[in-house]
Amino acid sequence: MKYHMLAFFLGFLLDLLLGDPYCLPHPIRFIGNLIAKLEKRLLKQTDEGMQNRNSEQECKKGIVLVVLVLLITVSVAAAVLLGAYMIHPYLGILAETIMTYQILATKCLKVESMKVYHCLKDRNLEEARKAVSMIVGRDTAVLDEEGVAKAAIETVAENTSDGVIAPMLYIALGGPVLGFFYKAINTMDSMVGYKNDKYLYFGRAAAKLDDLVNYIPARISAYLMILAAFCGGKSFSGKRAFFIYKRDNRNHASPNSAQTESVCAGALGIQLAGDASYFGKIVKKPYIGDRLRKVDYEDIKRVNYLLYLTAWMGEALCLVLMAMV
Repeated sequence: MKYHMLAFFLGFLLDLLLGDPYCLPHPIRFIGNLIAKLEKRLLKQTDEGMQNRNSEQECKKGIVLVVLVLLITVSVAAAVLLGAYMIHPYLGILAETIMTYQILATKCLKVESMKVYHCLKDRNLEEARKAVSMIVGRDTAVLDEEGVAKAAIETVAENTSDGVIAPMLYIALGGPVLGFFYKAINTMDSMVGYKNDKYLYFGRAAAKLDDLVNYIPARISAYLMILAAFCGGKSFSGKRAFFIYKRDNRNHASPNSAQTESVCAGALGIQLAGDASYFGKIVKKPYIGDRLRKVDYEDIKRVNYLLYLTAWMGEALCLVLMAMV
């Protein structure tokens, strides 16, 4: 267990220091490529086929996708980790450290969202829209400055759970193998879990499984973020974060997405969510939080500070849990 705790902590530090360098290959990209190739083979849809769809068959194909992706991901991760430990314990620690680092996304979230911040600060709305389009799934061409800032804030808030705390918890419970199991589900949901014409049935299994594996971690993340808001200084209100969380944590179609978003909205005293455009269609969404003031691009820096505080608290919690085992 000492080896695992050391690798867990070192992996977290590497994530904070290095983030996700574009020049290096990343296993999540390989998982994404695997999903794309399997999707293409399983669907094989033509324009004519789209008019004569079989929802039951598509649901079954979606289940096949989930099973294959998880089986391949877990097998490769387990083979790498066990092989490294069999050669030498120190090599095992090194492999586990790198795998843990690759699963977490704390600095990556900050780096990508701060690109949006700098564009908005320079009053370059077009570049800000391009930057935020890299981290959100909605249409960004119609967003004004406040809309771009909100989109970036919502992404950091939601992914504090999906990209940091949830994978931490799974790594603490089952090592990098369980961590990659979680990330494969999360990646499938982000690629095929949409409720649009193409993925409504095919992506259902991935979306439902993602809801399931994130249910408890999302709520743990919310309470850690509330604690971070209490400890974060004058820029945040812990009391308001808790109040808005209790009131608005169900204001989303997903059972998990509004958990940390509601905390963030309350902590900053801003209003998030609302209607958004996806693939050219307006999707009606309830608001999260109260509009005590207008959203400002400086809020992107504030939410990243909240992200880092929450990440450190999550790391401490996981190390305590691992020490108790």
